[in-house]
Amino acid sequence: MPELPEVERAAALIREHAVGKLIHHVDTFDDSLVFSGFTHLEFAHEVTGRVVKDAARYGNNSASPQYNVIRFFFPYSGKCFYIQLQGSGRTPVLHFGMTGALQVRGHVTVKYKSTASSASDMWPPRFVKFILYIQDGSSAAGFTEIAFSDARRLGRIRLVGSPLNEPPISELGFDPVLSMPSLEDFHASLSKRTCPVKALLLDQAFSAGVGNYLADEILYQARVHPEQRCSTLDRDQVIALHHHITDVCRVAVQANADDSKYPEHWLFKHRWGKGKNAKTVMKLPSGEPATIRWITVAGRTSAYVTEVQKLPSSRENVLNSAAASDGAVIHDTVAQRRSQRRQSRHAYDDGVEPGRPERPKRRRTVK
Repeated sequence: MPELPEVERAAALIREHAVGKLIHHVDTFDDSLVFSGFTHLEFAHEVTGRVVKDAARYGNNSASPQYNVIRFFFPYSGKCFYIQLQGSGRTPVLHFGMTGALQVRGHVTVKYKSTASSASDMWPPRFVKFILYIQDGSSAAGFTEIAFSDARRLGRIRLVGSPLNEPPISELGFDPVLSMPSLEDFHASLSKRTCPVKALLLDQAFSAGVGNYLADEILYQARVHPEQRCSTLDRDQVIALHHHITDVCRVAVQANADDSKYPEHWLFKHRWGKGKNAKTVMKLPSGEPATIRWITVAGRTSAYVTEVQKLPSSRENVLNSAAASDGAVIHDTVAQRRSQRRQSRHAYDDGVEPGRPERPKRRRTVK
């Protein structure tokens, strides 16, 4: 799914093809789920006739994130950017969800790794939600066409008055490239958390735009196991994480989200495939062989390298694992008790008092 680099590439497309130019007209396609809080016709009316001033990913002018609060299962994602328009009216904020994409007609579309085989450059794109017609005297038709599509309809198109001060952007954590906190603030934030570090990286209230493959790459480069608890990280691990969160995201952005340009030593180059097609071996930068393993952390499939990402057997990690196991046992016990009560109720309905065996009927003798 799209992550921070793909979102930055989309914002860059708008800056390249639309800034300083007029939105002459808009084709929209009805989708009451993706158009959030207004109709597709209202969206067209709001943006038509306005000049594109800028397009930006969240982070460059944002306020400092609130590190004392953590909210898992966060409703908003960092996969969003806004298009700043001249004149009065609201600002479009585009959220990609899992399959959202921005395409420019006549330009090659850089496709995300997992959808490369099914993606197409057909026009208009399948599952298109709107097409902006940018007035451009340099093209033969007079317009540059920019389309937003979303196959699974998990993205959102919003109109807001002040994008940096309203949801979804105002609710996000730091941007790893544009607003990374200081090492000391970062360390203080991690030391208060007992969740697995992979879960924290995926929490958009903590770090906006870091998704599954970026989180795995960051942890591999930092040599940290995805299941290690944040509060058990030592100083060296925190320093490594702080560096690689920014570095991995920066490299991916500079590559314009084109995975063919990602470094060969990245885990990203080796982690793909499922089942029998999954690649389980790779070489470390030193040339030594290494083993890739997959586990589930925070509900997501996580790839890690066993030789360099080791889970410490600290007392706190053991206690947390034990607590998780105890929770599962308690859950199972409660489920069993509920099942027993349901069975008892059914028995009572059949004329048997709960907890007592059914009495055998007395045989009557006829003389």
